Amino acid sequence: MKSMTGYGRASAQNGGYDITVEIRAVNHRFYECSVKLPRAYSYLEEKIKDQLQSRIARGKVEVSLTMQNVGGKSLTVQVNHTAVSAYLTALLEENRRLAEELDGGISEHAFLKQDLSLSTLLRLPDAFQVQQVTEDAEVVWAAVEPLLQDAVEQFLSMRMVEGERLKADVASHLDALEQMTFCVEKLAPETVQLYYDKLYRKITELLADHTVDESRLVTEAAVVAEKIAVDEELVRLHSHIAQFRTLLESDVPVGRKMDFLVQEMNREVNTTGSKSQSLEITKLVVDMKSEIEKIREQIQNIE
Repeated sequence: MKSMTGYGRASAQNGGYDITVEIRAVNHRFYECSVKLPRAYSYLEEKIKDQLQSRIARGKVEVSLTMQNVGGKSLTVQVNHTAVSAYLTALLEENRRLAEELDGGISEHAFLKQDLSLSTLLRLPDAFQVQQVTEDAEVVWAAVEPLLQDAVEQFLSMRMVEGERLKADVASHLDALEQMTFCVEKLAPETVQLYYDKLYRKITELLADHTVDESRLVTEAAVVAEKIAVDEELVRLHSHIAQFRTLLESDVPVGRKMDFLVQEMNREVNTTGSKSQSLEITKLVVDMKSEIEKIREQIQNIE
């Protein structure tokens, strides 16, 4: 049994990359996965989702991937010769024009000094071209996949530890619910007898010295017994508890099945309470509903 909440993290340098993978999940009715990763590696999203979907059945899962190329060049910088030549040509032409305006002709000493430096070139727009080095997608995935698997194993391990705690807690509430069910079974027959005795006393008081028709009382008691009988409800409740215990030992996701069983158990207990003519049974029903609610709260976190 696994909880739906969990966390896993793996970080290392692998294949020339500094990689960190984090996985976290919270409760959710179905399976939902989102992946955050650098734009340059967006093509890894589907691969990551495929890896997780095969191992996670329910929960809202978030995966975060950060990676940096530390083993080789990730960028190339080249001089844009066309742009630099165009800048220089334009500057020389402007220099000649200014010299002609001042001297009436081309001067040996131009108005602007030709002291164009490297620092000046760096400030010119488009003087350099920066390009991302194309990386082999399979090489990148080969570097990421082992760390992803490590993070997934940590994530699933945490889910299993939490799942064992949930299992133990749910089992204790099932035991309490079963004990209360046995108590109701013992009290149910007494309810009919109590009703018969109460009805006999009232009729005797009303009729005073007149003879009480015993057969009529028995018939009335039988009708009431049929109306307030909870045998079927208690049998079904025992069956649901047994099924629930079987699910606790299952090695496949059972959260949604448990949710259905909790609804059924709650229905049987409510019916028992509505039929009850006994204050003691009514009190037990309240306690039984409390135990079922505790179970319901816990299974919201079971995968």
